[in-house]
Amino acid sequence: MAAGRPELVLASASPRRIELLAQVGITADHIDPADIDETPLKGETPPRLAERLATSKALVVAERRPDAVVIAADTVVAVGRRFLEKAADEAEATRFLKLLSGRNHRVFTGVAVWRDGKLSSRVNETRVTFKPLSDHEIASYVATGDWRGKAGGYGIQGPAAAFIQRIVGSHPSVMGLPVYEAVQLLHGVGWRS
Repeated sequence: MAAGRPELVLASASPRRIELLAQVGITADHIDPADIDETPLKGETPPRLAERLATSKALVVAERRPDAVVIAADTVVAVGRRFLEKAADEAEATRFLKLLSGRNHRVFTGVAVWRDGKLSSRVNETRVTFKPLSDHEIASYVATGDWRGKAGGYGIQGPAAAFIQRIVGSHPSVMGLPVYEAVQLLHGVGWRS
């Protein structure tokens, strides 16, 4: 921790979020994941869900660490109004990839920053287009296990990068943290690395 600034707490144990912050010179002083109910509310839109989950995580950790700056994020993958959460098993990962094959989908990542009782948040929307996938490509990818723990059942930074025909928006956001928005929110509360 730099002298004179509050500790920065990342409300996530995601290696991708840690790495993305490090790429812009930010190292969290503490990693403190928040365990919250991520079930979508009836009628909730994908961007609203991403923002609600990010803000909920920030608030849970802020209760434990009231003197810190807390940053939290959550990613929601949507095909139309259907949410694709983290695949529970290989069968669900396969279903997700078949649904995404040859289609556009949207990735919403909410990011929230809490400091001194004030909470700010933003949501990034990125559009991703998958190429048509063969059953063999899907089975081979699922066998790697790279889909585990990732919204939509794929990770853009791994072997699934070969499935992406086009991306319009923020590559880091699809990985789990909209870096531009995160830095802007941190600066907005006066936090500097």
